[in-house]
Amino acid sequence: MTDSPPNISARVAALFACHFFGFGLFLPFFPVLLEFRSLTAEEIGFILGAGTIARIAASPILSNLADRRGNRRLSILVYSLIGAAFIALFAAPGGLFVIGVSVIGYMVIKAPVLPLSDAYALDAARNTGADYARMRLWGSAGFVAATLIGGAVATEQQSWILLVLIALAAVATGGVVMMLPRQQRESKTDTVPEDGSDTPFRALWFWPVLTLLGLFQASHAAFYGFGTLYWQANDVADFTIGVLWAIGVIAEIALFIVAGKLALRFDPPVFLLVAGVAAIVRWSLFPFADSFISMALLQTLHGLTFGASHLGAVAILAKVVPSRWSGTGQGLLATSIGIQMALGLSVSGTLYAMDPDMPFYLMAAISAVGVVIMIALTPMVRKHMAESQAD
Repeated sequence: MTDSPPNISARVAALFACHFFGFGLFLPFFPVLLEFRSLTAEEIGFILGAGTIARIAASPILSNLADRRGNRRLSILVYSLIGAAFIALFAAPGGLFVIGVSVIGYMVIKAPVLPLSDAYALDAARNTGADYARMRLWGSAGFVAATLIGGAVATEQQSWILLVLIALAAVATGGVVMMLPRQQRESKTDTVPEDGSDTPFRALWFWPVLTLLGLFQASHAAFYGFGTLYWQANDVADFTIGVLWAIGVIAEIALFIVAGKLALRFDPPVFLLVAGVAAIVRWSLFPFADSFISMALLQTLHGLTFGASHLGAVAILAKVVPSRWSGTGQGLLATSIGIQMALGLSVSGTLYAMDPDMPFYLMAAISAVGVVIMIALTPMVRKHMAESQAD
């Protein structure tokens, strides 16, 4: 990888933007497309639930397969093109089985694209000095653009436009990744253990740390699942709700802009501790925010609760997992987040039915537990990061 930082940064940023543009269309609007195909709520729930479980399981497996092949760019290209094919299958005539295969297939085959993109971007940051956070922020920007465009065309008459855009985003992701330079680890002269014996995956300490890294992201479960419903129940206008969501993403982007400078002063565990403290404040006060100003102020904490926890987590894995296996490491992180997020959504649903405030208090309590555990594990995490960098 010999490209200068500005050159490679722009292309990695485009990779994130293309991937998240497709994700920003699929996540909020594909249930609507399923409804347009006359599926019942139970059928939609089953397909998306099965796809989520399959995606969680597939992420580390397909990421590891890419690591073993030693060429993440080609893997991202293949996965992206197959994803576009599954979207094309959805447009074909067919019943529940065909629809289920297309949706679940798309969710599974796209699962490793983000972990592999993160792994590539982190390698680029390590090898060229490019700023990972500034590359990653374009993913957030792509997601916002997709939600705005998707909201404008999410009608039964224009549903085909959503399908075309999702498929084009997948193809564009594959096209952009092949414009990136080969990574140093892809060289045939690299000599690394083929059995992964140089990774921490077999070490006992790695798994509680991985669980903790996923926990900070999973603390958003109540908000992702019921935040909009909570605001609607409190007579917040739909347009205002959209603005509040946008404020959160803008705060996230703002952190990514300055994160590179912050990383020069603070190490990854500090990012996670700050994220955990911000989550305690955000979720504890969420039920008490009864004006737009108070809601907006809490939404700005998304830059810390999501952004800082993401940056801290990927940075820790980048330091303790060898570059050759970093795709697998990021895939395991995605699985950790997915499992805990699913559990959080399930519990939050039960609590929301009892008292709409309770899920947010639970997220605050979980965040507090995470902060305490992070404080306890920080010396060990720093020790293993230092040992890995010294090898």
